[in-house]
Amino acid sequence: MHELVAALLAAPARLGAVRVLAIDGPSGAGKSTLAAAVLTELGHRSVRSLLISTDEFATWSEPVAWWPRLADGVLTPFARGRAGSYRQVDWTTEGPRPGAEITVAPPEVLVLEGVSAGRASIRPRLSLLCWVPGPGEQARLDRAVHRDGEQYRERLREWQAFERGWFAVDQTSRRADRTIGVVDLVQER
Repeated sequence: MHELVAALLAAPARLGAVRVLAIDGPSGAGKSTLAAAVLTELGHRSVRSLLISTDEFATWSEPVAWWPRLADGVLTPFARGRAGSYRQVDWTTEGPRPGAEITVAPPEVLVLEGVSAGRASIRPRLSLLCWVPGPGEQARLDRAVHRDGEQYRERLREWQAFERGWFAVDQTSRRADRTIGVVDLVQER
């Protein structure tokens, strides 16, 4: 983790004064685990950081088309040195619905975590893109079902099919600066 954070802090800020780390990969791969470890390390180094997860935007019917809300509400203001805001998706009920309005000040480091966080449209603004492939598809499905609930198994299968197509077109893994596997995450702990 130390090496990843050191590389991030050595990389240039490309979103105004904000360094952006995108942690991308398929569902159930370990992206949230990596993001938490990065934030902990940044905290130990007294670096003001902020985590925004794509789960705060995505829905079953809108897995990636929500991006303009993040770009217009957060990324563009941050590039100008201003606070941003967005309406969080609330997943606490059976289905996603509009949640709280979140206001965020520009941090030193923004960690974007989740499926499509490292998409082609943001890559010129990223300081670092990290790809987390995770274990095989069935293991990732089982992890996601364990996290989200058995009632979502079929939806998560459909999500995995969407991801395969998305990543094939977006070429996210090929554009990554670093690839961090599940074994790497476990050994770091």
